[in-house]
Order: sequence, then structure tokens, then C-alpha cells
Amino acid sequence: MAELFHQVGTMGDKSGTRVFKKSSSTGNITVYLGKRDFVDHLDYMESLDGVVLIDPTLLSSKQAFVTLTCAFRYGREDLDVLGLTFRKDLFVTTLKVYPPSEAPDSHLEPSHLQERLLRKLGPGSFPFTFQIPQSLPCSVTLQPGPEDTGKACGVDYEIKAFCGDRTEEKSDKWDTVRLVIRKVQFAPERPGPQPRAEATRQFMMSDEPLHIEASLDKAIYYHGKPISINVHIRNHTMKTVRRIIISVRQYTDICLFNTAQYKCSVASEEADISVGPSSTLCKVFTLTPLLSNNRNKQGLALDGKLKHEDTNLASSTVWQEGANKDMLGILVSYRVKVKALTWRAGVPRGLSVELPFTLMHPKPPVQSPEVEKMEETGDKNLIEFDTNSDEVEQQDEDIVFENFARQRLNALHM
Repeated sequence: MAELFHQVGTMGDKSGTRVFKKSSSTGNITVYLGKRDFVDHLDYMESLDGVVLIDPTLLSSKQAFVTLTCAFRYGREDLDVLGLTFRKDLFVTTLKVYPPSEAPDSHLEPSHLQERLLRKLGPGSFPFTFQIPQSLPCSVTLQPGPEDTGKACGVDYEIKAFCGDRTEEKSDKWDTVRLVIRKVQFAPERPGPQPRAEATRQFMMSDEPLHIEASLDKAIYYHGKPISINVHIRNHTMKTVRRIIISVRQYTDICLFNTAQYKCSVASEEADISVGPSSTLCKVFTLTPLLSNNRNKQGLALDGKLKHEDTNLASSTVWQEGANKDMLGILVSYRVKVKALTWRAGVPRGLSVELPFTLMHPKPPVQSPEVEKMEETGDKNLIEFDTNSDEVEQQDEDIVFENFARQRLNALHM
């Protein structure tokens, strides 16, 4: 995800850092970002660094602003009428990039990439940095129906760059840049305990109960990987278990005015297996939850913007203890449900257990300590620095600009 967007491009025999850009309709304002996905590492959050390039004619009579907004849209965009919008802003912050603010905390040291961009873009370019609070939710989209239009429901992050006399006034849409980024999380390095659950049920005319036990081989699974479910049934009753249903369910908690929970099966298997009286069964079932098998399910939670080439089932939400759930917008969790069915007079009766687990992307490989140390001291970065002006000029040319349009991630088949 994030590491797939911030790449090192190749130009002939030279390599360069790929930078994503988006311009206003008039071309007077352009925003540059080194990446589009920003990772919440739970113990710290990556900062959002970028550069905005503004035509000098706009700066002669106006100020320049960059705004970061985290919003939860809970209704279709085409239903917004008479100033009433089905949208809740969870977080809004604005930076005035021109003229520069005199506040002491506004003078942050630019990152290495920002320094290179400022040097390459020249006058009219201004850096901006946002610190995304860790209490905010990750980017989640609810899959729309076939007839839905406009923006899909969910949580998204938007950067807006514009010029005006003050932040409250309505900006000129032709001289405004809007681009969507994503806040993402990766799987924790320390997984939890192995999920395990059991249940019993007593039937009339039977001295012993029906017992079912299920377990998973681990607590964290990666997107696109199979899930193995170990099922053990001990039937000491006079009845016969005739069917076993295994399903992976996605639970979505909508935290708005009142918390509402929705569930959706994303993978399932029904096995017509007979477990007679005084018999036992031990069997391992395998399921793989994929978005490709659930594209027609309206309201299914997905990661980020809804483009099938660029997204997958929503990752499990991981939040810190004590976090305000009302600020999280959408909470996503997963469970495996195992159900054993018997029949009496043609009416099915079941015994079931549920196993919670975490579904996420793996954490990208960590750089070696030597590389990290060089980056911290400024000796090496994706773009190298040097005091030699000729080499610096040549390195500035190694920046590869790419329009801010989502790439198709063929590596993700979810």
C-alpha cells in the first residue's frame, strides 16, 4: 500500500524519487506529495509533508492556504439539498503558507524531499506539514450499490489548496486543488493469543450434550491469505449432526449519533457432513475472504477509495485504549462462525461458536540500522544531498513527477 505508492522511478540510466502532483483547472496552483498513503504505526503517526506551487499573480492580492480535512460521509452525495449534508467533519486544520505565519510553531524544518522540491520549483513554492492525530480513523469506504452516484459513504482524508482573503470564504473552484489521501495501518508485530472457542448444548432424551470446539492457527491474517479453521465435534446425543456451516463475517460499527452494527458474510462453506450419535469429527476447513467474491454486496466496508483495482476488504480497526469511539467513524472487525445443525421434525437446530481475528496488510520490511542512521543524520535519503552545486542540480533533475491518479495495484488481488 503506502510503500507501493512512494517508489523510485527510472529515467534512462538515472534513478529518481517519484513525486505525485495535482494541479487546479487553471494550472495556477499545484500540490506535490511524496506519497499518498500515510501509516499509523500505533506508537507514532507519519507526518504529511508536501509542497504547493502558486502562480505569483494570485499572491499579489490574496493569501494562500492548505487545509487537511477528515470527514465521515454517512449519506449519498446526491441527497445533499438545501445546505443539509450527510457529512460529519471529524478533523479540520488549516495552514497559511503565504504570507508565512509568524507563530513560533509554524516554522518547521522542511524534510529532505521538501528541500529538493523547493529548490527545483523555485519562487512561488511553499512547504506544508500536517500532523495527523492518531485518534482519527483509517480511511474506509462503504461499497455503494449499482445505482448510487457521487461520493461513496465512509471516512476519507482530503487536502485542499486555495487562495483567498480568509479561510472561511468560498474558494474559486477553478483555482482550487483537492486531492484525497489515505491513513492506513499495518498488522501489529506481536500477534495476540490463538483464537479458540467451544460450546455445548443439551437435548431432551439425551444424557450427554453436543459439544463443538473450534480454533484458528493464528490471530492475525493478511489480505488474500487462506484462513484455516480447525473444527472438533463430539456428539454424545441421540441426534445426528447433518450439516456444518463455516463463514467469515465482517462486522462494521457505525459510530455516529448512535452506534449501529452491520454484519456481512465475506466467505462461507456449507458441508453436508453427518456426525451420528456417539461419534466425533475432526476436520480443518479453509476459507479465503476476497473482495473479488463480494463486489455486489452493498455496504461492505473497503479500504480507502472504492476502485476495485486499488482496494480490498477493509482492514481490522486497531485503536488505542481509551480512544473516543465517536471520533473513529467506522470500526471494522472480523469473526469466523462455526455452526453445527441438527433437525427435529424438519426444523433445524444449531450450535455455534465465533472466533474473532484480525485481517490486515503485513508491515513493510524495515530498513537496516545503517540506512536508518544515515537518513537521520541527513547523509543519505531517497534523494541524496551534496554541497557540490553541479551534483545538486543533477540530482534535482532526478525527481519524477506523476499526476495524482490512482495506480492499479496488480499486486493486490483482493
